[in-house]
Amino acid sequence: MMTANPELKIVKPSFSEKFQSKNGPTISGVQTLLTALPIIKIGDVDDWTRLHPSEDDYWSCEMCFVEVPIQGAKRNMLHVIEDDLAVKYLPAKKIKRYRLALACKPNNVFFFCIVPSQNLDNSWNADALKACHLAQTHWVQAMSRRPEGIDGYKIQFAQDQDAFVATEWPTRTKDELLDVTFKEANIDHDRHPGLLRLIGAKQDLT
Repeated sequence: MMTANPELKIVKPSFSEKFQSKNGPTISGVQTLLTALPIIKIGDVDDWTRLHPSEDDYWSCEMCFVEVPIQGAKRNMLHVIEDDLAVKYLPAKKIKRYRLALACKPNNVFFFCIVPSQNLDNSWNADALKACHLAQTHWVQAMSRRPEGIDGYKIQFAQDQDAFVATEWPTRTKDELLDVTFKEANIDHDRHPGLLRLIGAKQDLT
């Protein structure tokens, strides 16, 4: 008697896994309305900052990014790109690799904070990484020391750690937040308009 073959279950990679860097070193309103989150370096926040305490749940793996010029826009648009495509088509100088962590300013103003994952012997990256980890448990600011003629950040702690209301972290998953943030800016095939723009190839008009 023949038995039916069991159904094959296709497991799709999560958003961050799909765009994971393969060549780098290892190292409230949001609940109901899912909107793209800004992406900011901790040194550019210019306010007190907290990062989500759970790295497993709300910090991404190291991912690949490129900046794509957009017609009519003053600034390039950050895109996430599959690592294999980035390495195949782009010079290393154009490829950026780092992690993203869910973060907030006071009063539940959420964003994705850039967490350095490469060139950690660089003082700016080393100080930024330290600030990111301290921000998991404290309100901090990372202030540039360039006016002092020093490369790196000075990490400051809020005088009163209970000065702000307790953060109401989103219940949406990390990948849901990443998916909506990069909904119009993810390069996952070699005919993507963003990649074509970067390599100077003709755009598909059909």
